[in-house]
Amino acid sequence: MADKLTRIAIVNHDKCKPKKCRQECKKSCPVVRMGKLCIEVTSQNKIAWISETLCIGCGICIKKCPFGALSIVNLPSNLEKETTHRYCANAFKLHRLPIPRPGEVLGLVGTNGIGKSTALKILAGKQKPNLGKYDDPPDWQEILTYFRGSELQNYFTKILEDDLKAIIKPQYVDQIPKAAKGTVGSILDRKDETKTQTVVCQQLDLTHLKERNVEDLSGGELQRFACAVVCIQKADIFMFDEPSSYLDVKQRLKAAITIRSLINPDRYIIVVEHDLSVLDYLSDFICCLYGVPSAYGVVTMPFSVREGNSCHISLFQRTKKILWKKKKEAFVASFNMPFKIQHSYLIRIYSQELNFI
Repeated sequence: MADKLTRIAIVNHDKCKPKKCRQECKKSCPVVRMGKLCIEVTSQNKIAWISETLCIGCGICIKKCPFGALSIVNLPSNLEKETTHRYCANAFKLHRLPIPRPGEVLGLVGTNGIGKSTALKILAGKQKPNLGKYDDPPDWQEILTYFRGSELQNYFTKILEDDLKAIIKPQYVDQIPKAAKGTVGSILDRKDETKTQTVVCQQLDLTHLKERNVEDLSGGELQRFACAVVCIQKADIFMFDEPSSYLDVKQRLKAAITIRSLINPDRYIIVVEHDLSVLDYLSDFICCLYGVPSAYGVVTMPFSVREGNSCHISLFQRTKKILWKKKKEAFVASFNMPFKIQHSYLIRIYSQELNFI
């Protein structure tokens, strides 16, 4: 028997503007017309609210919204019991968590907006997982009971007992100059807890930049500087969010070598990466994340490096195939009306697939 579908209603907080519209979503909803509160919104509200229980997935509200702020996503109901975190109603939902192992490098791969950074925050202890109960967050005892029998139970227990110190290399290194002031050398001197600054700077080609101010660094230099700051500190959990962005091929390899030099039987190392070649070199095992960006993300079970990369590629191809199918249907439908010259370039692109010529 096929899994029953459940729905996720997403309301974009930046786009939804009830004060600037006529609440078309509520007026056009067939469930609301039947007298049920499927959509609640007034001109005084900051944002609309959609009941995922009452929603029938007709999609009318999505088309009627003048700001394109709404989306309805179907997913199997068996994932409902595996919800790890949800920020609030009608917001992003993360299912499952990657399971790090001491002495090995865990690689995370997936498209943007799929929950990789959220997973890092939870594993670092900076974000408490609410198991989807955003209106009544569970206490840590309930969370540990939820993860009972898995490696994550021991992992979170150690975090609660302050036995694990986590450091995250941020994703957006271009924001570093706003938070860190001074020269590269002075900041590295303050952070050097392992007395390995000289070696790390040589590996990451930072030695000649020590006298330069942080705000004067380029994107690639900021990336190498951020990696160095993390590598020279003492910690039990090292997390690198996209460490190869802004770097050329040679610099990516050096950064990967530096990160792998941190491997220790008592350390956890987690790397989020889009470059599959770098991920292949860096990781000992991989967890893929799939789903709908900004709607929901699902973490797979751990794979070997080769299987993980193959899984990510197959998920990517499947997503592209679905998108192509939707575009193809929309394109064919457009030919029900008289031909327009501005569509001629589309005919050339899609002629082979659609057999028009």
